[in-house]
Formats: sequence, C-alpha cells, structure tokens
Amino acid sequence: MRTEKPEGQLRRGWTTGACAAAAVKAAATALLTGRFADPVSITLPKGETPSFALAYESIVGGEATAGIIKDAGDDPDVTHGALVKVRVRFLGQGAGVRFLAGEGVGTVTKPGLPLKVGEPAINPVPRSMILKELLTLGLHDAEVLISVPGGEALAAKTWNPRLGIVGGLSILGTTGIVNPFSCAAWISSIHRGIDVARAMGLTHVAGCTGSTSEDAVQSHYGLPIEAMLDMGDFAGGLLKYLRVNPVERLTIGGGFGKMTKLAQGAMDLHSGRSQVDNQFLAERAPKDLRALIIKSNTALEAYEIAGKNLSSIIAVEALGQVRRVLGDAPILADVIIVDRDGQMIAHAI
Repeated sequence: MRTEKPEGQLRRGWTTGACAAAAVKAAATALLTGRFADPVSITLPKGETPSFALAYESIVGGEATAGIIKDAGDDPDVTHGALVKVRVRFLGQGAGVRFLAGEGVGTVTKPGLPLKVGEPAINPVPRSMILKELLTLGLHDAEVLISVPGGEALAAKTWNPRLGIVGGLSILGTTGIVNPFSCAAWISSIHRGIDVARAMGLTHVAGCTGSTSEDAVQSHYGLPIEAMLDMGDFAGGLLKYLRVNPVERLTIGGGFGKMTKLAQGAMDLHSGRSQVDNQFLAERAPKDLRALIIKSNTALEAYEIAGKNLSSIIAVEALGQVRRVLGDAPILADVIIVDRDGQMIAHAI
C-alpha cells in the first residue's frame, strides 16, 4: 500500500472504467486505420480529457486488443498497476454493442445490482463511456471483451464475493477519476451491499467496523456472507441509507474504541475524523475510577480499568445513536462490542 501523504499533495488516478474506455478507443481505431492511437485520449463524464499510454497492443484477423495499466494515483486501490485489456471486433449491422467478461472480470449472479443477473460486471457508467467512444468513431455494432489478468485473485480483496460477482473484478467508475483515499467508493459499496441483501430477501444485516467484530457477529447470529456489510468507519453512510431502504433487523458490531465514538454521536469513526473523549468515558464509570480513566492513553486502557460494566453502558448509548439516525425506520437494531480476541464484552438490544 502506498504511503499516505498530506491531502494537498495526493495524486488522483483513473478508474478501471476509464482505462477500459480508452483501450476500446485504441483498439477500435486500430481496426479502422491499422494503427493504434498511443497515447489515446478520451472524454470523461464531467468533460476531462485525459490521455493513456498503451501497455499492450495486438491485431489478429478482424480483432484488435489494447491494454492500459491502471494508475490509481495515491489511492490504496487493489487494482492499481493491473492491466486492463480490451478486445474489440466489429459485428454485423444492427447487432449493437455487446459486452463480454474476459479473464479476471466478474459476472453478476445475484439481484440488487444495477446489472442483470448473468451480465458481465461492467457497470453502467463505464458502458456508457465505451459506447460514447465507439459512437465518436462512427461505430454502432461491436463486441467488447474486457479482461484483467489476475483479476480473480484481486477480486477476493473486494466486496465482489459478497455482492455475488464471481470470477473477477467489476469494471467501475462514475466519473472516471479515482480521488485519493475517497470515502465515496466505500460508502457506495455499503449501499450496493444493502441493495443486494434486500433483493435476496435477507431480513437481518450487520455492519461491523472490522474483521474481528464481523467474525464474532456472523458467528453469533449465523448470518450468511451477503448479510455482512463492511461498514468500516462509515456508520453514518450505512445508517442513513438503511433509514430509507430498511430491513427488519440490523446489528452493529465493533471494538470498544469505535463503539465509544459511536456512543458519543460520531458517524465517521476514523481516527483522523473522530476521537474518543476520556471525559465522556469517565462520566460513565464509577467515581473512584474516573481520574484513572481521564488519564488513560487509549479507550482499551479505559475499558481495562472499568471492565464490562462500562462496555455495557457504551453499547446502550451507541444503540441510542443508531436509533436516533434510523429515526422512524421499522428496523430492530442491536449493538455488539467485542474485544481484540473477538469475544463479546457487551450486547445492547
């Protein structure tokens, strides 16, 4: 993972969708002219016109393939450095544009996504970008096969397995631009996870701050993987979406520190955007322990001083914040707090 730098110095990158659209233009141009456009420029949805250098090019018979190395800038994107390859061949008049999933690109197998079951996981905006580039070249009938060598292994590090996208990555992007350390992509993934869970008819979902709490909550309730929403630090993003897209039951799980922030009313639990207030903890602990808690270095130390009684109070107050954000949504909610070993130390219902 690349080292985080001050926000003003972070370099933005390009989505897999932008790379695919540029590769399509290069390959289609080669079929029309016999030469690859390199570098190749495209127009993004908001009007930007970046150029991309080709890393691969081939013409065999009536097919042309172009490849572009994805540059995610300074974003810790698992697809940074991946080769996005596109093979284009022309079809007969009236055939339209056909999208296919090649090596490392997934296929949709569950409802709830903006693509039909059975479709290649090439999202609507990248498809629109590709169609625009083809139309600019005067092309209306073509087969577009997108592949990402090694993409199936990379996809295991993403939400795709939970969303029912099998065999590889999704070709993503709404603007064509990857903004470094953007929260938007994560929150969007949370929303899509909720959509899939609802479409599958799941009545109980869980949002957890990390793998330890997720494992504990999943085991406690016996939930399927599709019910596990990788909430991370974005409690607000999850709760606000559920408020207007409800399910019957919601469990929030996390460690003592993150759940303390939630109890304080924070909806972004990232350490850079919210902090545990020792005074808040001290006021909820026995009087004889308050001075020690105020001086504690971490939330974990405060918990070790005060024990499970304090964690139970925090769970109840965190649940109160969850219910406040959910408003009148018909959702039965609970909060589970776990220790670093994944043992449940508090449960508020």
